[in-house]
Amino acid sequence: MSIRLRTRAVRGVMVVAAVATGAALAVAGRAVAQQQNFDNVQIDTVKVRDNVYMLVGAGGNTTVMVGEEGILVVDTQFAPLSTKLLAAIRAVSQAPIRYVVSTHLHGDHIGGNEAIAKAGRTRAGGNVVGDLGAGATSQAAVIAHENVLTRLSAPPAAGQQAVPFALWPTETFFNRKREFLFNGEAVQIIHQPKAHTDGDSVVFLRKSDVVATGDLFTTVMYPFIDVANGGTINGEIAALNAILDITVPSNVNEGGTMVVPGHGRLSDEQDVIEYRDMATIVRDRIKEYVKRGMTLDQVKAKKPTLDFDPRYGTDTGFWTTAAFVETIYKEMVALNPPAPAPASRGRGRTQNQKGSGE
Repeated sequence: MSIRLRTRAVRGVMVVAAVATGAALAVAGRAVAQQQNFDNVQIDTVKVRDNVYMLVGAGGNTTVMVGEEGILVVDTQFAPLSTKLLAAIRAVSQAPIRYVVSTHLHGDHIGGNEAIAKAGRTRAGGNVVGDLGAGATSQAAVIAHENVLTRLSAPPAAGQQAVPFALWPTETFFNRKREFLFNGEAVQIIHQPKAHTDGDSVVFLRKSDVVATGDLFTTVMYPFIDVANGGTINGEIAALNAILDITVPSNVNEGGTMVVPGHGRLSDEQDVIEYRDMATIVRDRIKEYVKRGMTLDQVKAKKPTLDFDPRYGTDTGFWTTAAFVETIYKEMVALNPPAPAPASRGRGRTQNQKGSGE
């Protein structure tokens, strides 16, 4: 397998297909991934900072932070890519893998959790090892918000497979953020409620000044609002604003804090600003149309995404432009129901009125 340490453009078609498959894998286990051919997929390694790398394959982007204490991995792509992904990590560093962070529950981001975690070892202190034995440190810790565990462990819908236990997080947090020191820098895992899903987290490497966003931000498609897993457009926009609260630009809004998107190319603050503005403008247009009492078909005819379609739109796949518009429309209707039509005040006759023929 060839692992190339160079920056290159991500093939949009491959990325969109990967997201589509990952969405289907959210609660359906590995069945869809097993139907894909990953033999020709290469893992490209992009150096973000001296100790931070972005690994690009066929699933969601993977972020790797290395140092004297070990390796932290954010998102693990599809399960069949685990061997290639691990080889790419080992090409960067032979240090032990200590932590795996899952930004959310979709299968193209958690598929390799089992293999990558088993290739590492977590740290334990005090009497933990004495009480629990070698199993206490036998693999890397897998960290996610508790909503990820709640949804992955829920009974599957009819006809779907359960998500394997080995892909579940081993450590969860329920408040706004989980933070710890690792490799001499603060790692912050910050929950973004009811956004892409209800279990999304942004991972901020403070010293390195790198943010891994998961699918809250991509450069290749409209935001996927996974309503079935608690997503909302308002939460998505709030999450993008939260990312912008973290990022700091360099000259003329270029450079500065580096942003690893869920899918697509390495980005910076300006890319997130453009994505946030797009989502806000489309949301506000549809919100206004709902206030005017327009139907979904009427809103679609208005083409509220027209000026953004060349960059983000598609009529094929699981997340089309029409699906994006419809999802926002339904949310806006629920939050801003149109005013009832005024009562008719026509001059119709009552029973006591006489017509001209009477």
